[in-house]
Amino acid sequence: MNPTWRKSSRSGGTECVEVADNLPGVVLVRDSKDRDGGTLVFPPGAWRAFVAGAGRRG
Repeated sequence: MNPTWRKSSRSGGTECVEVADNLPGVVLVRDSKDRDGGTLVFPPGAWRAFVAGAGRRG
């Protein structure tokens, strides 16, 4: 199965991060400006916790 990459909904059309969450057991994250520069790999629970925390406003 190949990752299906999508940009952040908050990127506003600019370069941003891309996320692939269609693979079992992992969430992949990469820089859309440097797609060959490496990919971060997260367990789904850790990614959900990050997204939930990033959505909070201080």
